This record gives sequence, C-alpha cells and structure tokens, in this order.
Amino acid sequence: MSVWSDLPGQSAVIEQLSRAAAAERPAHAWLFTGPPGSGRSNAAKAFAAALLCEQQDPAERGCGTCHACRTVLAGSNADATLVATENVTFSIQEMRELVGKAQDKPSSGRWRVIIIEDADRMTERTTNVLLKAIEEPPPRTIWMLCTPSPADVLVTIRSRCRPVSLRIPPADDVAALLVRRDGADPELAGFAARVSQSHIGVARRLAADADARHRRDTIVRLPLRLRGVADAVTAAGELVDISNADAAAASEQRNESEREALLIALGAPEKGAMPPAIRSQLKRLEEDQKRRAKRSLSDSLDRVLIDLSTFFRDVLTVQLGTGTELVNEYLRQDLTSYAERSTPEQTLGRMDAIAQARQRLGTNVAPVLAMEAMAVSLL
Repeated sequence: MSVWSDLPGQSAVIEQLSRAAAAERPAHAWLFTGPPGSGRSNAAKAFAAALLCEQQDPAERGCGTCHACRTVLAGSNADATLVATENVTFSIQEMRELVGKAQDKPSSGRWRVIIIEDADRMTERTTNVLLKAIEEPPPRTIWMLCTPSPADVLVTIRSRCRPVSLRIPPADDVAALLVRRDGADPELAGFAARVSQSHIGVARRLAADADARHRRDTIVRLPLRLRGVADAVTAAGELVDISNADAAAASEQRNESEREALLIALGAPEKGAMPPAIRSQLKRLEEDQKRRAKRSLSDSLDRVLIDLSTFFRDVLTVQLGTGTELVNEYLRQDLTSYAERSTPEQTLGRMDAIAQARQRLGTNVAPVLAMEAMAVSLL
C-alpha cells in the first residue's frame, strides 16, 4: 500500500506529486489548495513521505512500507515537520522559530520538509516573516503550505509556490476509504460520506461515533420544529450547546492524553504534591489547551451551520426539481413537505441568513446572539 492510498478521488494530484517526488530537484515551495475535507494535509504528508522515501528507484518513491514513509505519515520523522496552530492565527514568534528550523540540514533524508496546515490563518505581518525564507530557501528545504483557496495567502507567497489543487472526492471513494482503512460498515460509511458531502475527516467521525450522528440529525431537523420566535430562541441555544458538546468531545480525550504524556516525560510523582517546575509546565499546557478549545469551538459552530445549510440546500433542490441527489436523502419526505410550504425565494433567504451567521461568528460576535438572529430569520 503506497503513501497515496488515503487520497481518494485525487488521481491527477497523485500523478503530479509522484512525478515531482521522482525528480532530482523538485520545486522548493508548494501550495496545496482545496475545499475543506478534500485532504490537503494528507496530500502534503504523502508528498513529504515520497520525497523522503528510501527507495533508490525514483519511480518507486512513496512505497509506504520503508521506515521513512512510515515515520513521516506517523508524524515522527525528524526531517518532516508538520505545523498547525492551536490559536486563531499563527503568531510571529511561531513563524520565526519555524524559519530558523528551516535552516537546519536534513538529519538523514534527502530533504527537510516543512508543512504548514491552515496557512490561511497567518496575518500579513506573519506572512512577511515567512516570505523571506521562501524567496531564499536553504538548498535542501521544501515548504508546503495548505489552505482552502490560493486567494487565502498573499500573492507574493502564491507566486513563489507550485500549485496543487485538490477537489472534493466522490462520496463512493470516501466510503471505500472508510471501509478499507477504518473497517467501517459499508452502509454506514456510505451514509457518512454522503451527509458529510465527502469531507473525509467529518465522514470518518460520523462513521465511528453514534453520538456525532445523533447531534448532526438534531441539527438538520431543527427547521422542522420552528413555529415562532420562542422556538427560534430555544433552537439557537441548542445549536450552541451542540457545538460545545462537539468541541468538548473532540478535545477531552486529547487533553487527557497530553497531560499524561507530559507527566511521564517530566517524571512526576504518582502521589503527593507536584514540584513547582512540574506545576508550571502543567499550567502552560492547560493554557495552550484553553486556546485550542476556543478554536475548536469556533470550528464546531461553523460545522453546525454547514450541516444546517444542507437542509435548505435539499429543500431548494426539491423546489426546483433538479433531480440532484439529496444530501439528507433519509429525510426526503420531511424535506418535500417543507418545500411545499415555502418558495425558492424564501429558501434562498434562509440560506443567506445562515451564511451571514457564519460571517458574524468569524468576527467574534457572541455565538448565542448570532445563532438567535439566524434562527429567527429561518421562520
């Protein structure tokens, strides 16, 4: 099984990156773009593994079985650095440290590869710190930036990177990946792939977590029970509660494992008071986790609104009679009934209200207020 196996529906990208990995001197900077869930980070990691692959034959690089390939994909290879901010944006200090790391020679492989997830979370000042490193890179360093759209990074960065454009993979390919990689039930995998709109990460979570499926179903059914302003206000509170529960579920297990790993690394005593040095390390970890929780909640709120928008997307599909497959096919009867009680113009207005709520949440508006305003607009 090669490093490209977890990139469903991306044959053109795989061909492009395979050729580059086999080249004697690949481009020094790459920009991976594509819709959320298309697998930008997975593609970058697969490319990094192929670049560092131990196979001598260039055509066989990316074997997926050698030590270099396995460690890159596992995130433990010394020559491949994956960077993702836990804050809303990357800090200038984070970027300066990364630029300094880029000057180091590879420890064992041919290249030093640095992957920046969510490169769109860099401010202009932070990007300018990175620009110099990309303009004049060390001879054995390769940069990979991941972002939804080329427009999300400064044109000065974009013009210096080789573009890699990923597309939303077909739902059938995502379902097949879940069955093969995670052992998911085929029927459940198909459902998860369809309702996630082929978002690989979301589909994986829905296929594995019954609570996540229940929360999504509650969100999608919300318009069916709105009868007045009181219902809308109550529903808005429920959406925020669901977002909090989703974010907490994603963070809780990770936070605990990080704490345990830190205590083991520091040699903390199993019982009794913690030494001051260990307490300060734990406090720093907790502060990092709180910052990450803020971003996690923001992402969860956005995902809630995306799921809600699929209801009205399906309603509009029914109203216009396009014959396009519904995202929420299992709700077809309810969707048809709802569509008959409204017009396409009203449906578009409700979709605009959801889009506006997403914009407001991006400007740090109180979540409850944004959700209440949106829910009232859905009446």
